[in-house]
Formats: sequence, C-alpha cells, structure tokens
Amino acid sequence: MDSQTAVPIKQTAPDAPTAGKLKPNSLGVLGILFFVLSAQAPLTGVAGAVPIAVAIGNGAGAPAAYLAAGLITLLFSVGFVAMGRHVVDAGAFYRYIGRGLGRNLGNGSAGIALFAYCAIQAAMYGLYGATVSGLLAHYTGFDAPWWVCALVTMVIVQVLGAAGIEMGAKVLAVFVLAEFSILSAFAVVTLAKGGGPEGLGFADTFSPGAALQGAPGVALMFAVASMIGFEATAIYGEEAREPRRTVPRATYAAVALVTGFFAFASWMLISSYGASKATEAAGQALAGGDSTTFVFAPIAAQFGTWVNDVLPILLATSLFAGILAFHNSANRYLFSLSREGLLPGRLSAINRRHSPGAAGGVQTAVAVCLVVPFALAGKDPVLTLFSWGSGVAVLSIMLLYFLTSASVVAFFRRERLDTRPWNTLIAPLLGAVGIAGAIWLILENFTTLIGGDRTTALWLELTVPAVLVLGIAAGRLKRPVRQ
Repeated sequence: MDSQTAVPIKQTAPDAPTAGKLKPNSLGVLGILFFVLSAQAPLTGVAGAVPIAVAIGNGAGAPAAYLAAGLITLLFSVGFVAMGRHVVDAGAFYRYIGRGLGRNLGNGSAGIALFAYCAIQAAMYGLYGATVSGLLAHYTGFDAPWWVCALVTMVIVQVLGAAGIEMGAKVLAVFVLAEFSILSAFAVVTLAKGGGPEGLGFADTFSPGAALQGAPGVALMFAVASMIGFEATAIYGEEAREPRRTVPRATYAAVALVTGFFAFASWMLISSYGASKATEAAGQALAGGDSTTFVFAPIAAQFGTWVNDVLPILLATSLFAGILAFHNSANRYLFSLSREGLLPGRLSAINRRHSPGAAGGVQTAVAVCLVVPFALAGKDPVLTLFSWGSGVAVLSIMLLYFLTSASVVAFFRRERLDTRPWNTLIAPLLGAVGIAGAIWLILENFTTLIGGDRTTALWLELTVPAVLVLGIAAGRLKRPVRQ
C-alpha cells in the first residue's frame, strides 16, 4: 500500500515472522556448493568410511568403489537436473516425485526425506558429542557428557539457522575449506613424492581385478553413503541466483568434486601404506577401536605430530558443518510442506532474515527428541545413535533417489517439456538401475553398516517403508494448497 491508501496499515514488529518465500538471490554456485560439501562432511567420510571399506570391503581397490558410486550419482544427476529446470521448490524430492509419480507417493517421499535428514543429523550429533567430549577432557580436563555437548550445539545451530542463509554459508565455508585443505595437501604431497613404499600402485587400486577383489559390494555401499547430501542443491533453488543455471552447475560440480576427492584421498592413503599392507593396517585400526588412526597416522607422518592435535578438532568442525547443513535442509522441507498445506501453516513463517525460523525451531525440537532417549538409556552414542541413524538415513535417501529417477522418466514422457532422450530417459533409467543395485547391497550388508545384530537391522530397515506409508496416509488427510 502507498501512503494515500485509506485502509489502515497493520504494524508488524521487526522480529515478527511472516509467511512468504525464502530470500531469493542469496546463494551463488559456491554458496550452494559449501552447503552440499558440508552435508557430506569430507573428513568424517574419509576418517569414518575409508578404513571400513578397505578393511572389510575390497582392500586396496576401495578408491575404485568411489568412482563407481560417482558414476551412479552422475547418471542420477542428469535427470535430477533436468527436472530441476521445471520444478523449483525447497521441497525438492517430494515435489519431483509428486509431479511424476503422483501426489500420494510425493507425500510419502516427503515423510522419508524428513526422516532421513533428521536421522542423519541425530546420528552426527552422536559422533559429534563423543568427539567434543573427548576433546574437552583432553585439553581442559573437564569431563562433559556427550549429550551435554550435543544439546549446547543444538542451540548454536538453531541460532545460526535463524540468522539467515548467507551467515550459514559463510560459517560452512570456513570449516569445509579447512578439512579439504589438509586432506588435499596430504594427497597432493604423497602423489608428488611418488606414493609410499610400494609407489603409487595405480594398477593395485584401479584395475578391474583390484576393484572386484574381496567384498566390493561393502566398499560400494560405504562409497554411496559418502555421496549422500549432494541433492541439497535443489533444496536451495528458491534462494539461488538464477536457479535454472546455478543449481545444475552446483549439482554437477558437487558430484565431480566429491567423487574426485574421495577417490584421490583414499588412493593416496592406501599408497602411503602400500597396497599389500593397507588392508591389514585398516583392520588393525578397526580392531583397536579407533578407525581414524588409519587416516590420521600417515598424515602425521607426512606433516608432523602437530596434526594429531589438529585433525580431531577438524573432525569436530566437520561434523558441526554437516549438522548445520542438514538442519537447513530439514527446516526447508518443513517450510515447503507447510506452504503446501500438508503441515500447520505456522511452519511456513519466515523471520526478518528470510529464514524459516518456526520450521527451524521444530527441527531442533525433533533433534532433541531423537538424541535425548539415547542419553537417558545410557547408550553408546557412536555404536548406537550414530550407526543406526546413518544406516536408516542412507537407505531412505537411496529410496528417494530411485523414486526420483522413475519420476523423471514418467514426468517428461507425459509433459514433453524436454525431449532430450539422454537427459530424460536413458541417464535416469541407467541411474535407477545403479541405485537399485546399491539399495540391494545396502540391504544385504545392513548389519555391517549399522554395526549391530540382524534383529536390530531388520527393525531399522522396516522404519523406512513404515514412514513412507505414514506419509501417504497423512497426506490423504490434508488437502494441499497447490498441485
């Protein structure tokens, strides 16, 4: 209204939330890329997954599994990006699936997406709490319970999430660059020196025989798990500058960078031990109860013992960055679902910094509800909360990938908005086949993934279809605001 309008203007407090859209033109390619890389927590992925992939997977051939996982992800990305040019929404997965496979499956996938992001964030809180608790005890002598560290961090994450997307991107940029830098520096120096005691061992790592030795399925499973998070590029589409150009660029850049990084870093780690000795070294690290020593030891040998003090801190900041990234992903899902009329309208409110503040508060409350029971039960946060949460999150996200690939094919066959065969049919179908294979491997090795028994694994596996059914049922009780 202008000042001449007779209708009185309702005054709104500066901090009062309003319903509307997320802040447009806030993120460029680099900003989105930092959110994606933070969600994938590079140091956490290398220190946590690589030793297991080497020890009980395909040994020195583990880096080849990352290339295979990257290829599957790249094929999926082709259709994912094509869909993103026509559907720009903070709900990403469920909007994509709903447009192609129908509202019911779209609503069910919304439940799975929320479940996955909240589960992985809770899982990271478990490992983060244990890591920070250990650091505090080591440097200050203060014995803080892991759950206290987690709860304090939830408050910090809530504040940063409410402060706006630009602030989050800046914080994540610092942490991501720090962990990438030290791991990349180690890999480059090792390569420049010609590798370890047995040389670079390229054939011992990337030849078909090396890639298929041992249990390649286990290695591929952990490699696929390390790729989770790149799909967040579409979640920030509403806040991106020129989303139809920025999101595709960020997506392909994320897949290429993460694939190359994990393959290169893991190859140099194996080379530093020697291909013939790497499997034994990884097994010893696992048996000793601290798999990170497989990664930290050669880096310390390369750069000096000071690394042993820095890397645990970077591991904590890596986890913090991942937690913040998944917090932002989950609250945007809640915001989008509220705007669609599938959740209470209050959750679509945005604060003065154009952040979904109400949704962020609910997401933090969900994190508290997921973490506190493990604390009250006295469970080990790494062996239970981290392992279980990671397992169900990986299975959930892979199911969403599969449904999205199928939706891309259905959507473009019906709408004919893009008739390129490779982008809308061939690549999505190939990606769906690869993802289906990955899901089968995850189910076959789920007990290994969660580090638990078969009964626990079965119950956790059943949560995913249960959430899908609940999401469909909840959606049928609500009438969406828009189609």
